[in-house]
Amino acid sequence: MSEQRKVALVTGAGSGIGRAVALALAGAGYCVALAGRRADALDETVRAAGERSADLLPVPTDVADPDSVAKLFARVAERFGRLDLLFNNAGIGAPAVDLDELTVEKLRAVIDTNLLGPFLCTQHAMRMMKAQRPRGGRIVNNGSISAHAPRPNSAPYTATKHAITGLTKSTSLDGRKYDIACGQIDIGNAATAMTDRMTAGVAQASGESAVEPRMDVAHVASAVLYMASLPLDANVQFMTVMATKMPFVGRG
Repeated sequence: MSEQRKVALVTGAGSGIGRAVALALAGAGYCVALAGRRADALDETVRAAGERSADLLPVPTDVADPDSVAKLFARVAERFGRLDLLFNNAGIGAPAVDLDELTVEKLRAVIDTNLLGPFLCTQHAMRMMKAQRPRGGRIVNNGSISAHAPRPNSAPYTATKHAITGLTKSTSLDGRKYDIACGQIDIGNAATAMTDRMTAGVAQASGESAVEPRMDVAHVASAVLYMASLPLDANVQFMTVMATKMPFVGRG
């Protein structure tokens, strides 16, 4: 690998936003480690990279499992020798039920994936970035518009995404002296399998159901690519990219 090649790690890289961002980074010349629970989905991302597929490293990973995360970063270090960018993207939601009806098991699953996972990955990334030469790197967290204006029956998801904003700010502060930048992208209605239901109508704060506009996921990928392209003395602290006509401003 050429010394000029930058290295990125994308979690949740087997589908949707994670896959789109991973492929955009590969297209921009990055070597990219792909983390996700399903090996077959990661392999599909590799195949989608075409001639760039040799630059991708699929590593089946459960970000909620400390041992699995440790093995992921060991593989990245072994294969690429450094890490310039971590995109903490993996996340899940809970069933859209009344808050008092949600099981503890479902709540813990959301917390483990959406908060513990990014925290563990951030810890390992910071260790690598502090020790490598040239020192430093960038961490981008996938937040959510829902953290600012929640959807009905989304308390676990909303709470963990609020927590991600706290993690972003703390990482940005604690990483300064090590040349580690951290920012957050809040995404609204990217056209992925996860948002297919919006084309048939989703619950609104009024209690009604409405079809919501979506945007091409490529716009999310280009936004993350822009954040990643900055020198380490500049940072996008927070960015919101969304379908223009989605009900965000004025939601509720």
